[in-house]
Amino acid sequence: MKRLDWFVARRYLSSARKGRFGSFSTMISILGVAVGVMALLVVIAVMTGLQRDLQAKILGSSPHVYVMGPAGDFRVGNWQQAMAEARETPGVVGAEPFTYNNVVLVRPSDIKWSKPAILQGIDPLASKVPLTQVERDIREGNLPWGPTRSGLPGVLIGYRLATEMRLFTGDTVVIATFENLEPTAFGGISPNMESFEVTGTFETGMYEYDRMNVYADLAAAQAFAGLSPDTVAGIAVNVVDPWRADEMARTIEERLGGSQAYSTRTWTSLNGALFNALKLEKLAMSVILMLIILVASFNIVSTLMMLVTEKTREIGILKSMGMTDASVLRVFMVQGLIIGLVGTSLGLVAGLGIVYVIDRFGLIDLPPEVYFLDKLPVKLDPVDVGLVVIVSLLIAFLATIYPAWRASRLVPVEAIRHD
Repeated sequence: MKRLDWFVARRYLSSARKGRFGSFSTMISILGVAVGVMALLVVIAVMTGLQRDLQAKILGSSPHVYVMGPAGDFRVGNWQQAMAEARETPGVVGAEPFTYNNVVLVRPSDIKWSKPAILQGIDPLASKVPLTQVERDIREGNLPWGPTRSGLPGVLIGYRLATEMRLFTGDTVVIATFENLEPTAFGGISPNMESFEVTGTFETGMYEYDRMNVYADLAAAQAFAGLSPDTVAGIAVNVVDPWRADEMARTIEERLGGSQAYSTRTWTSLNGALFNALKLEKLAMSVILMLIILVASFNIVSTLMMLVTEKTREIGILKSMGMTDASVLRVFMVQGLIIGLVGTSLGLVAGLGIVYVIDRFGLIDLPPEVYFLDKLPVKLDPVDVGLVVIVSLLIAFLATIYPAWRASRLVPVEAIRHD
């Protein structure tokens, strides 16, 4: 680009023949682009942060694949053979049996304190590697799992559930279930009930997990649910690549004899609705906020059109002195690109700064019962940042085309006579 084109473009942006309105209009256009880019970056960071944080917490709190009975039944007999087959599947890093029961927790000292929960029976040492963070903490000794002082079976309770029920380590809690009921001698039914000792509490960071999940030793959970030692609810499996869990689930299912014998569920399918909602919300918010940048592009169009009108006589003089139509076209395109570049840069710096402050200091609290999290997480993907910058500059460039074309088409004689 010729120095003359750059010089004229810069002069036109920084001053106006009548007062400073041209410069003020340019600043408004720049701020419009900056606000749009800043808002878009912050929203994308929030939506990406929510998605990534939830994924990390779910992956740390639940296995990647669940192998169950046909049609999703929580009954798998001869589970030792099924687990051995699952472990031998290429891509599997660990597998272990589990039980799963919907239960009610009751404080013996005050039966009014009762809460629904999910009792899961696990064997933390059954797999070569721990499948969840809770199992990892048990192996490392951070969560007590050994014999209890009372001799009762021990349970680990989510800290939110323990807080709501005012349960502490060493307390006794009665667990009742209405699953696998058998008629009484009088022909009625009564829930299965058993006393457990609270050995400790755990925290996953997932609100629902911490207020619903209860873990007990596999053998104790089997006895409570009325299952034989040869029967469990299913086999929990972790794979090398959690993002290929669906593919691995199909492979495991086929290896075990197909859907007639076993069924599989994955962490992605169990939480698919949540992640699809987040993706849709991210897309919707991005489109809406992109309109801010689009509105700012109209400011660029109006600014350049005013400059064309104001500088008509000067353009005519320059063209009569030898400036070509292409040079005039470049002058006004450069002006639009400068506005877009400066506005995008300011918005980028402001957006990254806001994201850093939110992430560093955790300024925004969330209701955990709604969002599963108690703090607003933010995470910026470099691809998202690059896409925002490219789209912003592209919109700014497109906004320059019509005003630049109008300026380049001016006839020198008529332009000089313009008043």
